[in-house]
Amino acid sequence: MATKIDKEACRESYNVVRDDNSDVNWVIFKYDGHTIVPDLQGTSYDEFKDHCTNDRILFGFHRIITGDAMSKRAKFALITWIGDGVSVLQRAKVSTDKSLVKEVVQNFAKEFVICDHQELAEEYIKRELEKTGGANYDAQLE
Repeated sequence: MATKIDKEACRESYNVVRDDNSDVNWVIFKYDGHTIVPDLQGTSYDEFKDHCTNDRILFGFHRIITGDAMSKRAKFALITWIGDGVSVLQRAKVSTDKSLVKEVVQNFAKEFVICDHQELAEEYIKRELEKTGGANYDAQLE
């Protein structure tokens, strides 16, 4: 059976993360049978990482504040997590299923496909998002 997405529910969760007035900075989209639906959302990136287990595939949308002394701005990442214990057949479906997620999650600075917990480090994600930004006036401090 082909995978579907609950666009309305996913879009609602996506918009909560994008809302500058919301403390929520991540949402997980998961499989519920053959349908991708919003799962959890939260304010702590460590909480998000806790749900990236070896037995699952999930799609995460995450807001990180980047910038320098002159300006701060929100950057967004689309994270596809594929656990080590996921079957080859499930892995093969990820790219086509991710296209369904991208119908809802349309604005992000960088996309990540991660299978290794070390690559989930928030500092790594933030560093990669900062590379997509404009001027960095703190560069002279590095």
